Amino acid sequence: MSARQVTLAEVAKQAGVSLATASRVLNGSTRQVSGDLSDRVLRTAEELGYVPNASAQALARNSSSLVGLVVHDITDPYFSCIAAGVTRVAEEAGLVVVLGTTGRRPEREAELLSTLRAHRARAVVLAGSRTTDRAAQSRLAAEIDAFTEQGGRVACVSQAKLGTDTVVPGNRAGGRALARALTELGHKKFAVLGGPSELVVARDRLAGFKAGLNDAGIAPPVVVNGAFTRDGGYEAAMELLASKSRATCVFAVTDVMAMGAMAALRERGVRIPDDMSIAGFDDIPTLRDTVPALSTVRLPLEEMGEIAAGLVLDGGGDEARTVRVAGEVVLRASTAHN
Repeated sequence: MSARQVTLAEVAKQAGVSLATASRVLNGSTRQVSGDLSDRVLRTAEELGYVPNASAQALARNSSSLVGLVVHDITDPYFSCIAAGVTRVAEEAGLVVVLGTTGRRPEREAELLSTLRAHRARAVVLAGSRTTDRAAQSRLAAEIDAFTEQGGRVACVSQAKLGTDTVVPGNRAGGRALARALTELGHKKFAVLGGPSELVVARDRLAGFKAGLNDAGIAPPVVVNGAFTRDGGYEAAMELLASKSRATCVFAVTDVMAMGAMAALRERGVRIPDDMSIAGFDDIPTLRDTVPALSTVRLPLEEMGEIAAGLVLDGGGDEARTVRVAGEVVLRASTAHN
C-alpha cells in the first residue's frame, strides 16, 4: 500500500501559518514571504515529506519548468538531432523538455501548442516544415499569439512564416549549390525524388536544385513525389525506374528518402554510382556509414536545435528574430562522373 500524500494544508497547520503563506513559499509565488516564516514552512515541509504540486507551482508563477518540443516525426533522424540540441540547452537551464509529435498533420501542431499553453509551458520549439494549408497555418499562428500573450515564447525551425523567432535552414541555397556541384562532376540528366508537394521544405529544395541546373544550362529534372520517409524514397525510386528514366543522377530531397531509394536501386540491380549516382540532403549522422557513402548537403542539425532553444530561453524582445543557417555540400562516393 502506498504512503498517504501530505497536503499543503497539513504543512500550513504544522508550521502555524496560513494556507496562502504556505502556498506562496512552496509554489514559488512572486509575492514575498519573510525569511523566518519561509524557513519555518520549508523546514516543516521537509519533515513531513511534502511533495509540491507541479500544476499549483505553474499557476503561482504563471509558468512552469516545462519546455515543449513539437516535431513531425521523432523517428526521423533529422528531428531527433534537432531534439538533442534543444534538450541539451533546456537541461542546462534546469528545465524539462516535453515532446509532442504531429505525424506530419498540420492541424496537430496547433492542438499540441494549445495543450502546452494549458500546462503553462515556459517555451515551445516547433521543428518542421511549414505547409501550403493556409487554414492550418492560420490556426497555428493564432495559438502562437495566445501562447505569447500568456507570457511564453515560441521559436520555429522551419521557414519564417509565423511571425515568431525562427531558425531557417538554407534549403533553397543548399539545393542550388548541390546541383552545381553535381553538374561539375559531368552529370547532365537528373531526376528528383521530391517529397510531399504541400511541404514548403520540399518545394524550396526542389526549386533550388532546378535553379542550380539552370545555372549550368542543364534541362529540368524528372520529378517523382513521395513521402518524407525511407519507404517514400523506396517507392518513388521504383516509380522512377519503371518510367525508364535516363537520369544518371538522382537527388532525394532528404537523406532518409535517399536511403530508401538506394535500397530500391540495389534491389533492381542498379549499381551505385556505376550505373546511377544518388545524393540526399541533411547529412544525418546515421547515414554517414552507408556504403557507398552518401553525397548530401550538410545542415548543423543539433546546432539548429540549440539556437532555437536559446531564442526562446534568452528573454528576447518584442520583435521576431530570424537566424539563417547555411548548408554545406558534401560529395562522397555515391556520386561519380558519368
